[in-house]
Amino acid sequence: MLLKERTESNELLVLRSLNTRMALDDKENYHYLNLEKGYEGEIAFDALTDCLADDRYLIHDLQLEVNGGYVQLDSVIVTPGIIHLIDVKNFQGDCYYDSDKLFSVKTQREYKNPLTQLKRSATSLRQFLQIHKQNYTVDAHVVFINPEFTLYKAPMDQPLVLPTQVNRFINKMKQTPSTLQAKDQKLAQTLLSLHLVKNPYESLPHYTYDQLQKGIYCKHCRSFMVFRESNVLVCKSCKDREVLRSAIIRNTKEYRLLFPDDPITVQRIFDWCDLDITTHTISRALNQHFIKCGVTSDSYYQ
Repeated sequence: MLLKERTESNELLVLRSLNTRMALDDKENYHYLNLEKGYEGEIAFDALTDCLADDRYLIHDLQLEVNGGYVQLDSVIVTPGIIHLIDVKNFQGDCYYDSDKLFSVKTQREYKNPLTQLKRSATSLRQFLQIHKQNYTVDAHVVFINPEFTLYKAPMDQPLVLPTQVNRFINKMKQTPSTLQAKDQKLAQTLLSLHLVKNPYESLPHYTYDQLQKGIYCKHCRSFMVFRESNVLVCKSCKDREVLRSAIIRNTKEYRLLFPDDPITVQRIFDWCDLDITTHTISRALNQHFIKCGVTSDSYYQ
């Protein structure tokens, strides 16, 4: 049973928006692209594990606090007596191991050893189980999901699942008998109840309202080259069409994402949309999708 689907993190959503509305520096852009690529790989892995949902508990993107520390677990699969802990990597290109270190063949750049991260996560999960008096074995693996990835000199005695082994790895898990018990459900619910919604270590650049490009961009290609055609917005770049009211609400939700502590007012959304739209049109859209607080010119929306 799929108990928790994977969604984009707040960090990824904010960086994706900022990347559209301002110029990220090299470090910020590198971090953003890594998050996008990582999420893409995790979604690909989730699609492959759908076949396991009938007789196992699947929890994706679990964030826990254990002994005062924070741990992020890509995928947790609960079966009787065993928790499968999966760390998904969407690496691309050629890499090799040398003296317990991971390097790019092309650039010789050293990457963080995914096995080190996996061991840390597995240790935290075992500590969590001990704290909650749960007697489960933790079976941890790093799964390289990208078929365009090759790992030379991969240590054969380590829990690495290479791209050509992913299907066999999942099929083996699927063929293993799994009859869930009440205690398995209890453990899964405990994990879910202690999930941290917000990542305390998310890394976001500093930005202000004045820094960001205003306007409504195309939801398909993210181009600001859109124009109004009656009650529809049309993208000059990709020809995608979006109902005007939906575009206003989408833009308002993005504003709330970027400025969660600032009030949503008709005038601010009018400025934020920066398009040939009247405040009356914006007011009608907000009234239908948000809760209005107040009746004066100082009213705002929740």
